Amino acid sequence: MSDKERILLVNKFYYPRGGDCIQMMAVERLLKQQGHEVAVFAMQYPANTDSEYSGYFPPQVDFSGSAADRIRAAARVLGYGGVRSRFRQMLRDFSPAVVHLHNIHSYLSPVVAEEAKRHGCRVVWTLHDYKLACPSYSCLSDGKPCEACFADKTSVMKKRCMKGSMAASIMAYIEAEIWNIKRLCRATDTFICPSRFMAEAMIRGGVPSGKIEVLNNFIDMAEIVTPASATDGDGRGDYYCYVGRLSAEKGVETLLKAATTLPYRLKIAGTGPLADYLKAAYASPNIEFLGQLGRPGIMELLASARFSVMPSEVYENNPLGVIESLCSGTPVIGADIGGIPELLDRDNGRLFKPFSVESLVQAIEEVSGIGKFDYGKIAGEARKRFSSDNYYKKITEIYNGK
Repeated sequence: MSDKERILLVNKFYYPRGGDCIQMMAVERLLKQQGHEVAVFAMQYPANTDSEYSGYFPPQVDFSGSAADRIRAAARVLGYGGVRSRFRQMLRDFSPAVVHLHNIHSYLSPVVAEEAKRHGCRVVWTLHDYKLACPSYSCLSDGKPCEACFADKTSVMKKRCMKGSMAASIMAYIEAEIWNIKRLCRATDTFICPSRFMAEAMIRGGVPSGKIEVLNNFIDMAEIVTPASATDGDGRGDYYCYVGRLSAEKGVETLLKAATTLPYRLKIAGTGPLADYLKAAYASPNIEFLGQLGRPGIMELLASARFSVMPSEVYENNPLGVIESLCSGTPVIGADIGGIPELLDRDNGRLFKPFSVESLVQAIEEVSGIGKFDYGKIAGEARKRFSSDNYYKKITEIYNGK
């Protein structure tokens, strides 16, 4: 790709809110480092990072505010509320060759894909969740994995999958019908799936295999600096850790149930809707809740841990928590679900049966009894696999339609 060609990145938020935002912002930095002219389009939001393009951002919408707020938010879902006109102006003024979409549903709307295609741009879309196949994003029903909507989108209403609300589930169904896969495929040249599992799920959900490329997320090593203990077993702490959101689908309660039966120290980093409940229900001398840590704190925690745990009970895609841990040389015990098994083997961790406290206890005891892993080998292999160089080579091929 010529350095003169411009790339427009699109994501509903422009701050490190979650893995999707972190990855999009890392892509922005990488492309700029490689000499590309890059612009960003997002929704206006108080926490956004400063951007010279923020004047183009459509106004914030709120799905949990007043009745008027919710009406405006519903209009945004359908492609109204300023997003179309603002994006058209962005396309005219910046004139990108490639528009790279990330998370755009609801707060922006897939109308941006259609506008980019009409403008003559090549459109690629990195999928960070299962929204194209599952109207409620998560492939969960009553806390368990579910693919009913892959074949019948009315299931989201029958099961009230969207926040347990019929109104929200009806809106999710309408959104899925309006922005259906056939329509989105016409507007998108390539869908990027960060895991083979997601690619296979999207195919089951109706996305043509010829439209899909698998490309793992990458780690920005310039941002994430690990201490010397990343490869030194003797320099590691006497604890294992969990880094992530404290919510039901992440399986944190399963981890805490296991931890209370074991003599090992567990450190929990993160916050979420279950934070207060979990702190009260699982208070123990061996369990420490650290709250929300910045990225340097997270990397220090991971790099000094004996191992980390990813106990998810949802179809994880290509979780940064696992990748960050491995790049720190820290082995991972992960649930055998979604894209997690693609990242782990006997040399860098273990898998356990999701939802099973007994299986997780067994895995923790096994890993705790191993002694030292080859931390340097784990870090070296992961840093090579999830390097920005590998990502850049592949993403430029996708941008060029190769």
